[in-house]
Amino acid sequence: MTDHTPVRIETDSMGDRSIPASAYYGIQTLRATENFPISGLKPLPTYVDACVLIKKATAIANGELGCISQELSDAIVKAADEVLQGQLRDQFVVDVYQAGAGTSHHMNVNEVLANRALELLGEEKGNYKRVSPNDHVNYGQSTNDVIPTAIRIGGLLALEHTLYPALEGAIATLDAKANEFQDVVKSGRTHLQDAVPVRVGEGFRAWQVILQDHLQRIRTAAQDLLLLGLGGSATGTGLNTHPQYRQRVAAILAELMNKPIAPAPHPMAAMQSMAPFVHVSGTIRNLAQDMAKISHDLRLLDSGPKTGFKEIQLPAVQPGSSIMPGKYNPVMAEMTSMVCFQVMGYDSAIALCGQAGQLELNVMMPLIAYNLIHSIELMGNTVQALTEKCIAGITVNRDRCQAYAEGSLALVTALNPHIGYLNAAAIAKESLETGKSLRQLVLEKGLMDEATLATVLDLQAMSRIQGM
Repeated sequence: MTDHTPVRIETDSMGDRSIPASAYYGIQTLRATENFPISGLKPLPTYVDACVLIKKATAIANGELGCISQELSDAIVKAADEVLQGQLRDQFVVDVYQAGAGTSHHMNVNEVLANRALELLGEEKGNYKRVSPNDHVNYGQSTNDVIPTAIRIGGLLALEHTLYPALEGAIATLDAKANEFQDVVKSGRTHLQDAVPVRVGEGFRAWQVILQDHLQRIRTAAQDLLLLGLGGSATGTGLNTHPQYRQRVAAILAELMNKPIAPAPHPMAAMQSMAPFVHVSGTIRNLAQDMAKISHDLRLLDSGPKTGFKEIQLPAVQPGSSIMPGKYNPVMAEMTSMVCFQVMGYDSAIALCGQAGQLELNVMMPLIAYNLIHSIELMGNTVQALTEKCIAGITVNRDRCQAYAEGSLALVTALNPHIGYLNAAAIAKESLETGKSLRQLVLEKGLMDEATLATVLDLQAMSRIQGM
């Protein structure tokens, strides 16, 4: 604020402070911004949405139950709807690293909604006798039950809006690529050494199945997020709440989100344990590990163009060097690896936070909220970008694949049932030393007739997955 900035005076239990007259946040938010100039990171939009959805649902419930007047309920709901539609987003200003449990961000939300509700009622911002952040917007609530509920709602929103659609799109694209490349045979590799032939299409099919399995694991883990401790109030006892509040507010959130949300069987347990978040985060980490592996595979298979595998061609999306003309790098795959490593780090932090609670409260929830929701959205955005800008445009170098497949010494494996392991090993060694092909050596030594050998070394038959 400058000396000429219009202000209003607000008062809390610690005294008076000047607030910019235009601000919708209030004195507790101001104190938090002064106390925590830590990272410059502000609350994620999805986390704001989650908190505001909770405030909308609680205002509806408390209005219906007569805990606040219908006039105040309607004003708070209208203010919440405006925020959910994208308004006042610059008013959520508390750093991610803040007071334990999330009180600072929680009061930021309460103050913004209270001040906007005041305006809607024709009042001046800051007139908290008419609409109070604590007594009305926060009626029957505590940071201790709102924030773990917001993490649940935020996680569900992030999954629904980003990660699930991205994974479904990737699965469909990989399915299309598997069909497109089903007839292309390439050398398999284990330990980065030649192995028996595989089909390029089956490699893409394997990635498709891997992502399908991850999607199912994440959906299963996300069921834990549907049980809410909202209504537990400060310690899980439900102090200062209406007897019907827990059930009613859960039903309203279920309707607003179109999900089978329900009250947790024991609100104290739902407030104390971070297990649902650790569980979901673990499935996101698991996905990140396989996505990193896939991104590494893409880079290897596209390595070259003259001195690497170059069995596939990734789309060129930008020049690759500031000094080497004509160079294109696998940047989408590289970006994917970086994101995956970050998500793995976030998961480690969430695990540490999960065990850091004491007695009736976990005070590390602000970091859990940021890391979990950010991980989900990072992975969703990354999978979508990799799919659209990389996987969808992959082409295959059929000649290179065929040459590597035919030149692989691992083809000798198919000879084992016909000439024995030791003979096959000797043939492989001689082929490597002399440069003669496996086919030539087997025929020279009279180990198999030409027709049988042609059948045994049929690459298409050899690369077909048995039993499928």
